[in-house]
Amino acid sequence: MGYDPWPTPLGHHGSDTLMSFFMLWSYLHLRIQDPAARSPLPEAQNHWTGGRFSRKLLGMARAAASNLRGLVGIAAVDRRVVSASVQGRCAAPQASPGGRGFRAVASGSGGRTTPDSSSSSSSALRQLQPRRGAASARQSRRGVGRTGLRGLLSGGFESEDGKLSCGYSSFKGRRPTMEDRYDIKFSKIEGQTVSLFGVFDGHGGPLAAEYLKEHLLDNLMKHPQFLKDTKLAISATFLETDAVILQSVSSPYRDDGSTAIVAVLVGDHLYVANVGDSRAIVSKGGKAIPLSDDHKPNRRDERKRIENAGGTVSWDDTWRVDGVLAMSRAFGNRQLKNYVLAEPDIQEEKVNSDLEYLVLATDGLWDVVQNEEITSIVRAEDGPEAAAMKLTEIAHRWHSSDNITCIVVRFHHGKPSGINT
Repeated sequence: MGYDPWPTPLGHHGSDTLMSFFMLWSYLHLRIQDPAARSPLPEAQNHWTGGRFSRKLLGMARAAASNLRGLVGIAAVDRRVVSASVQGRCAAPQASPGGRGFRAVASGSGGRTTPDSSSSSSSALRQLQPRRGAASARQSRRGVGRTGLRGLLSGGFESEDGKLSCGYSSFKGRRPTMEDRYDIKFSKIEGQTVSLFGVFDGHGGPLAAEYLKEHLLDNLMKHPQFLKDTKLAISATFLETDAVILQSVSSPYRDDGSTAIVAVLVGDHLYVANVGDSRAIVSKGGKAIPLSDDHKPNRRDERKRIENAGGTVSWDDTWRVDGVLAMSRAFGNRQLKNYVLAEPDIQEEKVNSDLEYLVLATDGLWDVVQNEEITSIVRAEDGPEAAAMKLTEIAHRWHSSDNITCIVVRFHHGKPSGINT
């Protein structure tokens, strides 16, 4: 997440806003009448120290303001992004077993696991565990049964050629709303098998992450240089998609943004592109190898770039750009666009027999679980879906305060595949 001044709204209902303002007004009124008095609210007791609001009371104030802003912003969101999302859903209603319809403020997980309906990929993907529609109830019970996490979404897929299988898991966690999104695609382009995986962590609202889920991987596969110069295609597609987001979400009441961690497998070449602080690692011979470097404002090269462009980097419970954003690159974020870019860093890895697993995840996982711990957990589980669910469960148990979404990909190298091997 990492977006400070306007946290995600507590909900869609005006009662949340009124209650938050009432709680704050009551506390301030009592303090003015009697500075030595205790708070009338049990939740706020023992939080007045040093003549300043505690973080808890500041959070109440921010949440109240955010609720009001969210209610106004929902009505003011540019119609173009809503229209594009709805049209995308209507065009291929069966293509998104893991997806959600467009919502200005989402309250649940959102993702998509689908073959590319516009290509010859319909036979390139064998869906083993459908996770929406008629299967949604079974999925919910399975998630609770395996992990104890109610509302967790998970699923598993295997490529038709048996060379890889993948699993995903997505969970709202301790956040009041869900701003993570994910997308998985298997396809054939000009006879070449390609696999694409994306995880997107929204902040300041879900619009940017929702747009990336709906369009980024599709846009990438349509780029004319996708097979010939994949790195060029990735960079160009990221920047072009960011421009569309900025144009579409034009309301002054919204400043949605999102990270993106995308893995693209073309033949035996794996490309990982990163914008923001979501992360990717691979397991090679049991060792964790990072394939991304978090875009943090205090990173030496990022700080220099931001300051040269006229921005500032300062400490406010974490390092932030202009005191606002806790990452130095992102999609969206119009108000910081002069120095918060969507230009990706791209790393390339040759797929060989040493490459065991690929893990993509939002910072809800990485904040509490170390790279080496993740590889050990993944290797001990019975298949990539079970591994993704286990990672989510452990991150939540270890007190992650964020949404948690991860994709685990297993490379089989000629071994019998199957989702549980």
